[in-house]
Amino acid sequence: MIRVVIPPHLRILAQVGAEIQLEVAGPVTQRSVLDALEARYPMLRGTIRDHGTLKRRPMLRYFACEDDLSHDPPDTLLPEAVATGKEPFWIIAAIAGG
Repeated sequence: MIRVVIPPHLRILAQVGAEIQLEVAGPVTQRSVLDALEARYPMLRGTIRDHGTLKRRPMLRYFACEDDLSHDPPDTLLPEAVATGKEPFWIIAAIAGG
């Protein structure tokens, strides 16, 4: 099981708690985790990634094992600790302002 933590505004939309557990078939990558997340919670489609390009929305960041993975290619393997469920894959809302 892959553990995913999503920001509060998306928790409300999906009506879930802080952490979601997902089955991911095949290699555990950003793409496979987000595909599984959107398949299980279709209301999240378009909120994390753009509908057409599937690129990360600008005000969201991806983290795993204390590393920012936001600019990694979507098919890069996630750390082993995430793939085994020891550590979560974090989707974090960026904070902007002045």
